Amino acid sequence: MSTASETVRRFTVHHDGVTIPVTRGGRGRRLVLCLGLNSTQADLDVLAALLRRDHDVVTFDLRGHGLASAADRYSFAGFLGDLTAVLAEPSAPPVLVGYSMGADLAVHYASEHPGGVAGLVLIDGANPVPEPFVTGADLPAFRAMWEDLARQQAARGTARRVLLTGREILDLNVEIDGVRAGILERYRTVGVPVRMIMATSMAGTGDPRAERLNRTWRAGVERLVRECPDVEASWLDADHGLVFTRAPEIARIVRDAVTAL
Repeated sequence: MSTASETVRRFTVHHDGVTIPVTRGGRGRRLVLCLGLNSTQADLDVLAALLRRDHDVVTFDLRGHGLASAADRYSFAGFLGDLTAVLAEPSAPPVLVGYSMGADLAVHYASEHPGGVAGLVLIDGANPVPEPFVTGADLPAFRAMWEDLARQQAARGTARRVLLTGREILDLNVEIDGVRAGILERYRTVGVPVRMIMATSMAGTGDPRAERLNRTWRAGVERLVRECPDVEASWLDADHGLVFTRAPEIARIVRDAVTAL
């Protein structure tokens, strides 16, 4: 009997001047995992392997991430185009599992393609926060943090590297703040069940800024659940890296959510 690992295949999707590497393997209901800014499908190896035991799992790299080619510029619309290209192959509607910005991409795709997805599982993203995360007061600290992150990521192995500059990461985070300011209306048009897995300490712990951001994060989810009855949220005692550090728990919750669809 062949195992799920033996059925994994790799191929590329070409669109909009970029090459997107895709990995697909396993058996069962199709799950498409969409990562967000500064993360690659190689980072998702553990979670993907767990889910392939009983699902047909698709992962891919966004432009400028991992094994994907670089782009002339980076934007939320460009990343959404990458997801749309990966989903272009005709098949039964999949469940989209989005992490961080990938959750926002999943919500936008579902709202723009009625009947195109069977459900959404969103991990620590797509949150209609009541105020922006990147404010003028915090801008210097965020700029320094993301410039340092960009240097580290550029030096990683090819499958895990990220080609974006610190300034591009900063600009995208500002853009994502704007996306989330209007995402509540997107939820109203999704039309499928939504399960959220959120981190209690999304911004970490130990300083007043992190605690403020964590309160803002929770307030956004509480508002969403209150106003959109098709959304169910659960919380894990973790920071924003929960998809990597808590993969077995994430896999269990994803399985439960998919079974309930």
